[in-house]
Amino acid sequence: MAKDSTRDMTVGSPMKLILEFSIPLLLGALFQQFYSVMDTIIVGRFLGVHALAGVGSTGSLNFMIVGFCMGVCSGFAIPVAHRFGAKDYSGMRQFVANCAWLALFFSVVMTVTVVLMCRNILMWMKTPEDIFENAYSYIVIIFMGIPATYLYNILSGVIRSMGDSRTPVFFLTLSSFLNIGLDLLCILVFHMGVAGAALATVVSQLISGLLCLFYMIKKFEILHISGQEWRMNPRLMKTLCGMGIPMGLQFSITAVGSVILQTAVNTLGAVAVASVTAAGRVNMFISCPFEAMGSTMATYGGQNVGAGKLERLGMGIKNCIWLGAAYSVIAFAVMYFFGDNLAALFVDSGESEILANARQFLLINGFFYFSLALIYDIRLMIQGMGYSYFAILAGVFEMVARAVVALLLVPRLGFMGVCFANPLAWVAADVFLIPAYFHVRRKLERTHRPMNTETAPLSDTGKV
Repeated sequence: MAKDSTRDMTVGSPMKLILEFSIPLLLGALFQQFYSVMDTIIVGRFLGVHALAGVGSTGSLNFMIVGFCMGVCSGFAIPVAHRFGAKDYSGMRQFVANCAWLALFFSVVMTVTVVLMCRNILMWMKTPEDIFENAYSYIVIIFMGIPATYLYNILSGVIRSMGDSRTPVFFLTLSSFLNIGLDLLCILVFHMGVAGAALATVVSQLISGLLCLFYMIKKFEILHISGQEWRMNPRLMKTLCGMGIPMGLQFSITAVGSVILQTAVNTLGAVAVASVTAAGRVNMFISCPFEAMGSTMATYGGQNVGAGKLERLGMGIKNCIWLGAAYSVIAFAVMYFFGDNLAALFVDSGESEILANARQFLLINGFFYFSLALIYDIRLMIQGMGYSYFAILAGVFEMVARAVVALLLVPRLGFMGVCFANPLAWVAADVFLIPAYFHVRRKLERTHRPMNTETAPLSDTGKV
């Protein structure tokens, strides 16, 4: 095994560990958003507002399905982090093998199901007729690429669970530049329209997943799985599903609220849809550091729970919250001074109504960024501690808040109502997550003991 490929987060300064681990994750998130942004820029600039609105109208649906895949994979990686923290490497390899079997099953079932239902779902969402075919052409190809999504996210999650946050970022960076090149090739040379943008995304993610697989085989001797370790183990699969499915459902349940909101936005017309698309892309890019901090908390929490070092959990979450607060101030300042310039990357400067809407959206969302920071830090820490089902409940709070905005505020306030959907959802989730964290800490302190090679895997109730 390459000794410098893993990082033990159970010893040393929490702040130093958080920074060292989160910076590569941040770079990865930025590059992932970078090629998503480039997709949008290329579509908006070369294919027009209706193509941009078509792609944008699928955002919440994309998040609901692909987000479930990503959440499941993140959850699967938590028992791996627990076993790594406990130095139980054989048990860790068994978990990795069962992750692979489950990911294969989930990817096949989900791909077939959502591809067949895709057109009907877009109709249920009241996608405007003038952007419908663009929306369908884009999202159906993204859904055909679900196996590639599972491949990259399960492998990168396993690598990160052992403390290596750099390698997945390196491969993601390569695929980001590849995606941009394929975008231009498919759209400008082959004239494939929005389907070309979707195909570029799928192919790029597939390549990044294959690179992760090759790297793991060559560099991580600790992950060389023997014949017996490849056996399907119902007990381990139950543990993995207990971690992964709640995290996946958290994304999907949250996205249900976004789908309801997107349906309301669709009723406002193509200009409103394009405005949300442009502002949403900027918002997601600016939010990348929050995502990196949250992913760091999941690994940090998982390893320290596995090692039985519960006293380090509080130190880690406090340091990460301070980082989140500092960045929230910086991010709001960026939105205030440069928000309209960033939105102008996606549409022609003559689209004054779209740019004005986008600036309004970004300012209102930016004012509530600290609430978003708390969601990522606390929710992912709770999940890393082994209580994934709390993620579902937090997702329910977000879903309800967005649904209320869609049903009550958007019909009355129009686009202004849309601008308050995310902030209200973030605050609602925080109202649940903050007391939930302290509840989980108390429960762990009463029930937890350090894991070793003889102990059973941590269940989703926190009991061994």
